[in-house]
Amino acid sequence: MGSTTVPTWLDKLEEQLNVDVDWMDPAFTKSLPIVPNDMTSNQLWVNEQMNHPDNVELFNNAVKEYKEQGWLAIYTRIACLMCKENIGNIKGRVLLQVLPSNAYDGQKVLEHARMYAREFEKVGISKDRFCIKIPSTGPALSVCPILREEGIATLGTALFSLPQAIAASQAGCLYISPYYNEVRAHDDLSLWPDVDDPATQHTMSARIIQMLETYRRLFETTGKEQPLIKNASFISVKEAMAAGEMGCHSATISPQALTELAKLPYDGSKQPGQGIPKPTHPNHQNSVPTPVRLKEVAKTDPLAAAHWDGQLASTEIDYLDNNGAELERAIKSDPITVIRLKDALELFIGGENKSRAKIEDALKQFA
Repeated sequence: MGSTTVPTWLDKLEEQLNVDVDWMDPAFTKSLPIVPNDMTSNQLWVNEQMNHPDNVELFNNAVKEYKEQGWLAIYTRIACLMCKENIGNIKGRVLLQVLPSNAYDGQKVLEHARMYAREFEKVGISKDRFCIKIPSTGPALSVCPILREEGIATLGTALFSLPQAIAASQAGCLYISPYYNEVRAHDDLSLWPDVDDPATQHTMSARIIQMLETYRRLFETTGKEQPLIKNASFISVKEAMAAGEMGCHSATISPQALTELAKLPYDGSKQPGQGIPKPTHPNHQNSVPTPVRLKEVAKTDPLAAAHWDGQLASTEIDYLDNNGAELERAIKSDPITVIRLKDALELFIGGENKSRAKIEDALKQFA
């Protein structure tokens, strides 16, 4: 007799896209019923894991070893060592984010990305197993072509708009991570569009679908491979399932949502839309078109400024020219992106500052 095991929501989602773990704890990653594709992180997660009891020795050794090189070198060393602890539990890449405090200084973004690459090499993680998260500002994305030439894969993060997505394509990013929800909504649920059918009703769905459609069109017209869309910042498990239906290539999911997805028995009759199984090698060449029931969503933008004329961002604009000046102009014309980008950077700078303070306190002890 065949198995009577009922698949879970996580099983179903894994059929439709690559599921990533948005957390750095090896014990949690190993406990999952699936092997995640990538492991994503940010300054908050690095700080959290840096303070984990299991990493006391790792932390102290890094401080002692790099004490003459300053707090950032120590931070980078610790982050890469913690990635090494988890890389055996995933199939793909580990991701670390450059300092958000440098999001508008391209040279510092470039230097930190290179510092990560050197440390990854030292801990034995090759370039095909890591990716550097770059804030989607004009100055930061404008240095990504240099990193690509050096074989360093990048992801455009803190991304909320189509112009940012087009800029990431021009920058040669491997991935982008559009945030489904603004960061403040995780703590203030009054800001969260809690809807029954996120794929059609969530205010960010239109922009996600427009990014997917724009990348498909760019691939068809130019033959240039486009960034893979790694959707992020889910509050409900229904939103993660919507990413599968919309055609996102991957979804980076919190421990809480992954745990819930793994417990819920899947019932297709109660799912608003059906995703299509992912291809063996996901890219824009064999990506599926927008589902019929979502086509009208792509023509809207609930987040657009009041003066929006219905026209989508042009792919003919060079958003990276002059240190990303055109992208900065596009961001400033979109009030939603302005506030959400600012909030995200401030949140991650808070994590950065906590890690810096911990390292600098430790340096005093080892002086």
